Amino acid sequence: MGGKETDNSALRGFGFAMGAYLLWGVMPLYMKMVSHIPPVEVVAYRILCSVPVAGILILLLGRTADLKLAFRHPRTLLLAAVTAIFISINWGIYVWAIANEQTVETALGYYINPVVNIVLGAVFLGERFNRLQMAAIALVCAALVLLTVTAGGLPWVSLALAFSFGMYGFLRKTLPIGPSQGFFLEVLLLSVPSLLVLYFLDMDGMGHFMAGDARDTGLLLIAGPFTAVPLILYAFGAKLLRFSTLGLMQYLTPSLIFLAAIFVFHEPLSMWQLAAFCLIWIALALYTWSSLRESRIEARPLL
Repeated sequence: MGGKETDNSALRGFGFAMGAYLLWGVMPLYMKMVSHIPPVEVVAYRILCSVPVAGILILLLGRTADLKLAFRHPRTLLLAAVTAIFISINWGIYVWAIANEQTVETALGYYINPVVNIVLGAVFLGERFNRLQMAAIALVCAALVLLTVTAGGLPWVSLALAFSFGMYGFLRKTLPIGPSQGFFLEVLLLSVPSLLVLYFLDMDGMGHFMAGDARDTGLLLIAGPFTAVPLILYAFGAKLLRFSTLGLMQYLTPSLIFLAAIFVFHEPLSMWQLAAFCLIWIALALYTWSSLRESRIEARPLL
């Protein structure tokens, strides 16, 4: 019985995580449809329309007690505000990059994110690099140097996406509430500045919601589900899957973004960019091998 339950949990976890990564992978298609709308307005609607989605889920799961407890602890609220700032920065840069034909750079950013996580663990937690991790970091640095020299400047979009999401994930782990409650708290805190942004956009006649174009109104309304659903699916998948399995699956999203950039949006890919991607793919292979080896060692029974 126990074995079947474990298999079913793993299968459900795989389904949840696959759904999240696929939705994130096709997100550029949606972002391209709203590329004529100011990124700050798109992000504001991503936040506001996520509030009811996350709120309904918490009610269905019966997790409102955790939220009441969070509101009684200023430290929890402060930490949630910090994680909310990092994820909103990530969303803003992502929306801007897709609208400005820099989808290749967004794929690069999410490819290097796992290596950024290694660096953050070393800087903030004192974790040590093993040899494979050091080699992966060296290859990523070489790729960044190559892109900087050939493009005449740092690939700031890729770095900003990788570090903002890395810091979000790092701090999110210390938030003392569950994933769905934490997400609801984040978007709830961000809803006030989002409302102010939309108010001033409407005052200047720059708002697109209910401005005569039903297509724009519909696209902005589904920004919430497009934002909340994959994050919630990922949270459930992470609970049911081994970390090593989740680590392998995370490359699906930047791979889909990369394919969309080249074959759907027809963005140019220079020889130097391709060389940099090759270096990063090798780095990710080393990182993955290192993670799998460590998970096998941890799984060995103690004699």
